[in-house]
Amino acid sequence: MTDPMRGFAGFPAGKLATTPIPNLFFSELLPLVDHLAELKVTLHLFWLIGRKTGALRYARLDELLADDRLLEGLAEAPATAETILRDALERATARGTLLRTTVRRGDVTEDWYMVNSANGREVLEKLHSGELDLLADVAEEVQLQVERPPVFVLYEQNIGLLTPMIAEELRDAERHFPAEWIADGFREAAANNKRSWKYVRAILERWRAQGKDAGRPKSDIPDDAEARKRYYVPEGYEDLIEH
Repeated sequence: MTDPMRGFAGFPAGKLATTPIPNLFFSELLPLVDHLAELKVTLHLFWLIGRKTGALRYARLDELLADDRLLEGLAEAPATAETILRDALERATARGTLLRTTVRRGDVTEDWYMVNSANGREVLEKLHSGELDLLADVAEEVQLQVERPPVFVLYEQNIGLLTPMIAEELRDAERHFPAEWIADGFREAAANNKRSWKYVRAILERWRAQGKDAGRPKSDIPDDAEARKRYYVPEGYEDLIEH
């Protein structure tokens, strides 16, 4: 369930997938939209249809109704979310943002939605003229996937709700510690029933100062200084972790 008071942790560093939206959306359409659910669903349709390929690029109503992430963003109760979704689709269609058509694929009747663009209008025209084989062309289903840094997932699985301040500390840790160290730090904290980022961070700092395997028998630790460095510090982190 989505917490409406939950803060956004920010976009992570690195190359991210993007969704193209025409500038006309912001200059002409956005000032006209006065309903939050309509705006959310409209943006979702741009994302969803933009990720599909082939001659038929559309979104089915049952596909939208099956997207839990979308529905959670509309209302807490599933039945209420469905009502809001249907209303938002009607508003966007009436406004001219979306195109809607009902098609029959075999014994199944489906409601399809397309963006009111040149491609959407062409698809709609071909559907009405019978030029497209509905049984041969099945659009790819796309579910909303949340792309999040693994360290955020570790925090939420082992500690709890992520806040923007903690998110920034986690990103800083990613820059200074190997991913496997961070994962092991969370595991050790959970095993000791010390579920706090402060405790995990203390573990990482201790490993940086003493070596990750400081508690292992001395007979296991190499005598040579360079070998000992490789033993304690993962390859690629020699300049970040002093030992």
